[in-house]
Amino acid sequence: MNSVIEVNSTTIKPVTPASYGHSPTPNDRHQASAASSDVASKTVEPSETVKTSSIAHPFVKWVGGKRGIIQALIDHLPAISPDHTPIDRYYEPFTGGGALFFALQQRGQIAHACLSDVNANLITAYRVIQSDPEALIAALTIHAKKHSETHYYKIRQQHTLTDPIAQAARLLYLNRTCYNGLYRVNRRGEFNVPMGRYKNPNIIQAENIRACHRVLQEVTIDHHPFAEVAPPDGDRCFLYFDPPYHPSDDGSFTGYSKLGFTAEDQTRLRDFALDLHQRGHYVMLSNSNAALIRELYAQAPFRVFEINAPRLVNCKSSRRQAVGEVLITTYPAGKLR
Repeated sequence: MNSVIEVNSTTIKPVTPASYGHSPTPNDRHQASAASSDVASKTVEPSETVKTSSIAHPFVKWVGGKRGIIQALIDHLPAISPDHTPIDRYYEPFTGGGALFFALQQRGQIAHACLSDVNANLITAYRVIQSDPEALIAALTIHAKKHSETHYYKIRQQHTLTDPIAQAARLLYLNRTCYNGLYRVNRRGEFNVPMGRYKNPNIIQAENIRACHRVLQEVTIDHHPFAEVAPPDGDRCFLYFDPPYHPSDDGSFTGYSKLGFTAEDQTRLRDFALDLHQRGHYVMLSNSNAALIRELYAQAPFRVFEINAPRLVNCKSSRRQAVGEVLITTYPAGKLR
């Protein structure tokens, strides 16, 4: 049986913690949080006024981020039970910015979340925000004070940092000041995006880091490939896959990692999603509206829904417009609100 092809013509409106080292002492939080060795001895006190009313949103700009289509994702969630109880176990193996996770977590729709990604620097940032947000804010404050073209390229060259706080601060600093918020690495795995032209980049974002810290408590954060996700059999878990998109005619950016994500990887992901479905789990995937993706998901139990998503990475501003994407589910889409 062929899959169900549905075109969504509605306007879409944007709308056990893993250990990374010893528990930091108060002195460690200032000494280790420095962004690089030349500023390691500086102490930057965070503001004494800690706001707790903000709503957490993705702390990194990420190519293919889902904030612009979050309502479409929510509308295509499974109606897991008649009374729409929270998702017991939520898995996001290509976490990236985690827009759907943050939206659902704050709506009280996730009982337990497992986030994972193959990007080690990104996972380190999640773990640092989960465990020690104030040290990260202090390190970002140093970067904000020193921000310049010289400082940017000096920090960009620091490919061998070992302190988690310095690693996380480097990622967030570069992410907020690089060209177009683009995460791209070369074949050696080294970040190589040039500096962006921002008059006043918002580097620190202390309020949002603290908000993310609150919602990341009790969330499992892992560094591993998507195929190592192992939801328990017997529980109906929900898994959302947002892999690097397969290239399509719109020139979508796909260079997220030094290894890339090949057609063979896309096929492995399809097979993995099918296996999860057969084990009783709910699966939703995002991808480009490319011929290969249509072919891979052309048969039941997959259902394919077309949506339009904003894409802001193209170097020409005139070409930064909505492009066709697909949402794929292994279940009839329900409304979980």
